[in-house]
Amino acid sequence: MAKIRRIEPGMPSCGKKLKVAAYVRVSSDTERLSRSLRAQTDYYNRLIQSNPEWEYAGVYADLGVSGTRITKREEFKRLLADCQAGKIDIVLTKSISRFARNTLDLLTAVRHLKDIGVEVRFEKEGIRSLTGEGELMLSILASFAQEESRSISENTKWGIRKRYQAGEIREKNKSVLGYRYDGEKYVRKEDEADLVRFIFEQAAQGRTLSEIRNALDVCGARTGKGRSFSTGSIRAVLKNEIYIGDRLLQKYFVEDPIKHNKVKNRGKLPRYYVSECHEPVIDRETFRKVQDILRKRADAVFVYSFTKKIECGICGRRFTRKSQRVGERIYCYWICRAKKEAGTTCANVNWREDRLERISARILGMEEFDGPAFERRIRKIVVQGDGSLLYHFYEGRVELWREM
Repeated sequence: MAKIRRIEPGMPSCGKKLKVAAYVRVSSDTERLSRSLRAQTDYYNRLIQSNPEWEYAGVYADLGVSGTRITKREEFKRLLADCQAGKIDIVLTKSISRFARNTLDLLTAVRHLKDIGVEVRFEKEGIRSLTGEGELMLSILASFAQEESRSISENTKWGIRKRYQAGEIREKNKSVLGYRYDGEKYVRKEDEADLVRFIFEQAAQGRTLSEIRNALDVCGARTGKGRSFSTGSIRAVLKNEIYIGDRLLQKYFVEDPIKHNKVKNRGKLPRYYVSECHEPVIDRETFRKVQDILRKRADAVFVYSFTKKIECGICGRRFTRKSQRVGERIYCYWICRAKKEAGTTCANVNWREDRLERISARILGMEEFDGPAFERRIRKIVVQGDGSLLYHFYEGRVELWREM
């Protein structure tokens, strides 16, 4: 009769030690959260170095950055680079939300690490990325983390708007040319305030933005960020109500808490105007005079056939004309205005003016482009995200042009 002997599984030989690192993050740079970050770092230092089968590969810590975007998390990017370089075998982290709140970013990073043989262990959820069920659980739980981030964002916005309604202004570490924020109000910074007065005086005397910029360059003047003045930065100074002691609140807002796309408030949300909330730099009469000059110049700008006719299908802004010299030739483009406004951006495509004219002529059944006829018949063109053009006729008809 055959004899059967049971062989108990033995502990596999460790061979070389596994290189283990940890990732920690807090979203705000406050004293309390800084202590939390230090505590997490100390915890992982002890945990990794107390395991005889592990080799300490470091703790990567991001302080005061959101988990909804990877782009600004320098330590997270360094962690991924070190994993790619073979310096790490296992990454420990407290939870999915600490690693990333954006589902796409989370899964992209984890899948990439999985492909190069690096495991991510999420302590709170008890998930190991190299196991079979790991990715399914990550997809489900990351979606919850992303929605939680949206909820937190909405609650934060609600609080900000309530403060706006009450006329409260809280600008953390905010500096504007001519002012500094002391935690309660804007306080005048006299050397910069003199520069602001000079800019307004020049504008009130009829100097153009280019002339003012040249005068500032000659005297070596710099913006609040230490840069040379541009016509755009000068215009921003001249149009800012802060210099008469007022504030217009909620000029911009974050449209999507995951994408963090900051957009100009064009009536989608209420705005709040607070009068006489700090010491002015410019008197109101001078400010009104300058606004009138800027308005008249804007009205006098030459109007092209496509002016105010092209609308972005992604962010809703109008397209604006931009010219570029290449050698002896000048090329004209129409681009989404969000690409030119400070603090905003848009991914929509740019259009060569001559190409738009050819397409428009075809849509109108003409052999060549006729500006007046185009202006009479076309109400607007909406540039879609896929590069197609949606023509809206005054008669109510809509026609789509798409690259064949």
